[in-house]
This record gives sequence, structure tokens and C-alpha cells, in this order.
Amino acid sequence: MWRTDGAADRFRMIRSLLVDTALTVGLLAVTLAATPVAGAHQPGSVPLDGVGRALIAVVILPLAVRRRRPLGALAVTAPATAAYLAAGYPYGPMLIGYVLAVYTVALRAPLRRAALAAGLAALALAVHALWSLGASPGWSGLLPTSAWTIVPFALGVTVRISREAVLRDRAAQARRQADDERLRIAQEVHDVVGHGLAAINMQAEIALHLLPKRPEQAETALAAIARTSREALDELRVTLAVVRRGADRRPAPGLDQVPALRERLAGAGVPVVVTVTGTRRDLPAAVDLAAYRVVQESLTNVLRHAGSAVTADVLIGYGDEEVTVEVIDTGSAEPAGRTGRPGAGGDARAGAGGAAGPVLSGQGIAGMRERVTALGGTFDAGPREGGGFRVYARIPAGPRR
Repeated sequence: MWRTDGAADRFRMIRSLLVDTALTVGLLAVTLAATPVAGAHQPGSVPLDGVGRALIAVVILPLAVRRRRPLGALAVTAPATAAYLAAGYPYGPMLIGYVLAVYTVALRAPLRRAALAAGLAALALAVHALWSLGASPGWSGLLPTSAWTIVPFALGVTVRISREAVLRDRAAQARRQADDERLRIAQEVHDVVGHGLAAINMQAEIALHLLPKRPEQAETALAAIARTSREALDELRVTLAVVRRGADRRPAPGLDQVPALRERLAGAGVPVVVTVTGTRRDLPAAVDLAAYRVVQESLTNVLRHAGSAVTADVLIGYGDEEVTVEVIDTGSAEPAGRTGRPGAGGDARAGAGGAAGPVLSGQGIAGMRERVTALGGTFDAGPREGGGFRVYARIPAGPRR
């Protein structure tokens, strides 16, 4: 990577040097050819001779290195320009070289040094307005003479500020994208770890319950723990791979993995019925992931708070321009492994009719709502009449292709 960047930098440097050299040679040729013509229309100017041509060359040739040495180029160009004008030679394209030198200093040099250099250059040029071997414009020439410095300097500063603003915006955008990516990874880790640990906890409680009386059946629960933990670790590893440069990532999970999620829940003792309506179709990656996470988080909370008799229904609907996800649980029994009353500690909530139904934690609801609404969808979650809990999400998926 270092060699590649170094080669690119050298290429850009050589390219800019060639461009500046071509510009310098072209401007020098045009100036030497056009200045005598311009002098014919300037009464009182000194005819161009060998000294004048030499001064023109000194003014223009430093432009070849103006990007690499802006202050040095102006340090040569400005005195040569002042000497040329003070000698009474005619105005011509030579002044373009001075203007370019001032502009480059304003654009590339440190601002304070650039302002000082431009001020000294303006003072040097002002000399010819008051004293010249040719026609001298006098005090009235000070304003147009200063404009040759002020205008290109102001233009260079303006372009410089604009470029710096663009760079700041890009840096800020890069930081925002990095922050968004960190938050996304944190949310993915929360969903993966939360679901895996909830399933493992439920299966461990089953194993502990069966071990004293029916140890042969406890082996099934322990095998489910091993399988669930392995799957959770694999998904966690894929999620975190994004923070390692060059790591390959498998496709993000989507609704096609809901059957595997159902099998894990069945192994934990919670029957899940999945119903799909509409014609299946490929969804945008962000939509597919958000819909899967809604199902996963909802079923995770069923594991956390459900009793042994609770079942869950997952309804997935594919529309022409949207996908809907609905997760409903019965919530007809006391939460497994809990002896406190419903609602104690904020982990469970009394459903309608006094039944203690599984509920989502505030963080789970907020996370799912954030995912869905960020994609322009709608989200709703709350207890059902008669007990249990319902989660519903509608996510725009674009027109069917």
C-alpha cells in the first residue's frame, strides 16, 4: 500500500510539473511575440530589447515551479516585473506571469507569509507608477497597479477557503460514517449476543431441570446449547469482521434465515409457527436485515420472558412495494424460571386479564423502531388483548422487479 501511494504521489507531482512547464513555455513564447506589438500602441514606452526579453524570461520561467515553491517563484517574479516596468518597457502578457505567481502564493503558501509576500510585491510594483524611464502613470496609476496584486490574491484566498471547507466537510462526513458504522456494529452485536444468550439460558434451565431425574434427556438440551453457542459465535465473528481491514464478509442475515431461527427456538422449548404470505422476492440488503432483526429480537424476548406454555407466531408478508413482519406470542403462563410477580424489576408486564405475557425491554423496542423508521417504515409493539405481546413492522422495499 505504501509503495502504491508513493507511486501515485510521484505521478501527480510529475504531471503537475509537466503541466506547469508547458504553461510556462507557452506563456513565454506568446509574451515575447506579443509584447512588441503591444508596445507599438503604447506611446512613450521603451522599445523591447535584449534586456527587456531577459527580464520577461526571469518573470515567467519561475512559474514552472510555482506549485512546489510558491514563495520562491514570487520572490523572483515580483522584482523582475518591477524592474521591467520601471525600465519603461511596454505592458503586455508578461503581467499574466506576475498575476499567476500572486494567485499561487495565496492558494498554497501559509496565509501570513502569503499576505506579507504579496504586500512586498505590491510595493515593488508601485515604484514604477511614480518613477519610470518610460511614460509614468503617476499617482493615478497606484490603484490599477495595486489591483494586479489584490485581485489575484483575493481570488486565491477565496479558492483556498472553498477547498478547505470541502475538505472539512469530507472529513466530517467520514467521521459521521465511521460513527454510524460503529453504532450499526454495536446494534448487530447486541442482537446476535442477546438472542444467543437468551436461547442458551433457556436450554441451560431445561438441562438443569432434567438432569436430576432424567439425565438422558438433559443431553439433548446440552447439545442444543453447544449448537446455539456455535451459531451465535459464528454470526458474531461475521459481524465483527467488518472492523478488520481486508476481512471477507458473508452476506448479512435476512428473512431466508428465519427457518433456522425457528429451529433454534424449538430446541429451546418454544414452538414457533412461521407463515409467509405473498410472493417471495429479493429485498434490499438493509430492508432484509432490518426485517430479520425484528423477528430475532422479538423471539429473543419471548425466550427471556416466556413461560413453558407460550407459543409464538411469525407472519411475514411480501407486498408489491413493502414487506411486513408480525410476531405474536400467547403469553399465557408465568415466565419460566421467575418467581416474582409480573412486572417486577421491569422484566415482565401484566397483560390483559392479568396474564403475565412476555414483553420487550425498552432498549429492544427502541432498537427495532430505530431500524424500521430509519428505512421509512412504521413500527408498533404492545400487549395484546387477552394476553401476550404483538410486534408489527412495515418496511418499504421498493417496487417489485
